[in-house]
Amino acid sequence: MFAKLIFPDAIHPDDLDSYLYDGWFRMGQTIFTTNFLKFSGTIYSAIWLRINLLTFEKSRTQQKLYKLNADFRVEVQPIHLTSAHEDLFQKYRSHIAFDASPNLENLLFNNGINDIYNTYEVNVYDHHKLIATGFFDLGSTSSAGITCFYDPDYRKHSLGKFLMYQKMEFCQKLGHTYFYPGYFAPGYRLFDYKLDLAKPSLEYLDVCTDTWLPFSQYDPNINPLVIMTDKLNQLSVYLKEIGFEHTFFQYEYFDADLMTSLNALNLFDFPVFIYCFEVDDTNTSPMIVYDVRDNQFHLMLCSSVFRTHSDYNIDDHYSTNLLKTIKHLYSTESIRMMADVISMSLIKTV
Repeated sequence: MFAKLIFPDAIHPDDLDSYLYDGWFRMGQTIFTTNFLKFSGTIYSAIWLRINLLTFEKSRTQQKLYKLNADFRVEVQPIHLTSAHEDLFQKYRSHIAFDASPNLENLLFNNGINDIYNTYEVNVYDHHKLIATGFFDLGSTSSAGITCFYDPDYRKHSLGKFLMYQKMEFCQKLGHTYFYPGYFAPGYRLFDYKLDLAKPSLEYLDVCTDTWLPFSQYDPNINPLVIMTDKLNQLSVYLKEIGFEHTFFQYEYFDADLMTSLNALNLFDFPVFIYCFEVDDTNTSPMIVYDVRDNQFHLMLCSSVFRTHSDYNIDDHYSTNLLKTIKHLYSTESIRMMADVISMSLIKTV
């Protein structure tokens, strides 16, 4: 699955290492994975990142940043939330342009009281004033940066990056091998700062091969969403040539399995697909997707879990039904073979 959310009762440090290695990340007291994101109606690929702490060394940028903030006091300790943290978070939240959790309890604990993670905090003080805080989780040999926030009045001090470097340095001294800062989304600049933290030691998870590779090998023109879209567009062109009616859609609910109320339904989670016939509340419908994990087109039957509030689809955005895959019908690498199968209407006899 491309998107999944689970609710563990506990997370052993070794388990956290394994989850992080596979491209999972903490969300409150849950842990999730996804390969696609949507911001302001646009879908992006999610590319998971990690930093090899065995090769990580202070860059000139980091050294300058440490010199700039040399007068500040830094403390690293197990998490201990106070009203000062919440006040700082609310001040930070009021100055950012993106959505954030309403409070730290919600962000870290889902408004509960137990922390199943081994969470630490980095606090930065200007004399006795708390001006920045970052949280991170420790595994056995890996660690994950969860969030950072700071006083907007100190914007010129680049405290977000400063906190990230403090986390990485602390985990490096513990003997950890990798630090996981989460994902970035090609084309969406909000997360691009992660790419500059430790370029020589930065790696990314290639979903096509399920392997971690040096970021120096990353090609921005080749990511899962781009590949899926290009392959389906090629198929669409051929289908038009043979006169087979169809529609290319972006699916609005590809990440629905990450919602608590819909979790574990194993919903259809491809962000783009070719729509062959009508979908309604009772009948199944054939869909064509392209999966970058096996480099094949797949013909599958999908049904509606329920009809949404949308009365009609807008342009190429499919939003009228929440879909669930119920049967796999056919797979091939060939555009012509897939087109032949559906154009002969073999699926009507299924």
